[in-house]
Amino acid sequence: MKVETDRRALLGLAASLMAAPALARAAESPVETVDLWPGAAPGGQKVTVTESVILRTPGGDPNDTAFLNVTRPWLTMRRPAKPNGAAVLMIPGGGYVRVAVGKNGGPIDAWLASLGITAFVMDYRLPADGWAAGPDVALQDAQRAMRLIRARAPSLGVDPAKVAAIGFSAGGHVAARLATQFGRETYAPVDAADSLPTRPFAAGLFYPVITGTLPYAHGQSVKALLGATPTDAQRLAVSAEQHVPADAPPTFIAAAADDKVVPVENSVLMWQALRARGIPVEMHLQEVGGHGFGLRDRDGDLAPAMIALDAFFKRHGLYA
Repeated sequence: MKVETDRRALLGLAASLMAAPALARAAESPVETVDLWPGAAPGGQKVTVTESVILRTPGGDPNDTAFLNVTRPWLTMRRPAKPNGAAVLMIPGGGYVRVAVGKNGGPIDAWLASLGITAFVMDYRLPADGWAAGPDVALQDAQRAMRLIRARAPSLGVDPAKVAAIGFSAGGHVAARLATQFGRETYAPVDAADSLPTRPFAAGLFYPVITGTLPYAHGQSVKALLGATPTDAQRLAVSAEQHVPADAPPTFIAAAADDKVVPVENSVLMWQALRARGIPVEMHLQEVGGHGFGLRDRDGDLAPAMIALDAFFKRHGLYA
């Protein structure tokens, strides 16, 4: 009964926030875009970097981009033809030195929309750029994104209680922290949306960065988060497996044993930590696949990890 009561309260609160600014649709794009923050992002008094965007492959797909020195993080949305009431926040990777994302969406959010899910993709700020929040700056953006999605949910045919989060590589670290530290307020409220909760209904972590501890830490991510000489206490503070609460959401994990970028032990540590706390968790470890395997396998078929994610979300009630 308490879960249903909480859900009704969330529905009522989200409905009261429907006057929030609508997302803006670019005529040539299948997605809509909105800034995460109504003005300047918090904690930027010492930020002097200039945001830029580059092609990930020179001369390649003009939508295959990466954003560096992010100062105005944003959220894109792809609407399904027939909404099933669920939403998913996608958090891309980039080793915390860039965000590998395009403003016109990609194959995974398009696939999610084909399932009836309203799919959101987040661009986020980076910890080495001088933000006051330091290693928590991307977590601030993720918490804000969850709240914006819930604030707009009633007008989109989305149940504000059923908003999941999935992350890839360093974005998996952001998603893992979002799924374990939703009880910690990382910024002062800026508008009415910030009264909404940040806990994901469920989480998906793909070849994720998880730990800041040796010997399995991803060196580039840790350096970007904490600098060149982090203390043991700092390493533990950013290690998602060290902060799993008793009410963490059901979590799906997928990785490849031959990953040469982020040691697969990151995924194993998270699985162990969730299991120790009694949190529903499913893990898929491929023998081969490396780092960054995508929506489809080499034969063009839907990747087994994506099939399993769909089944996991359905089993836990994100959608039917």
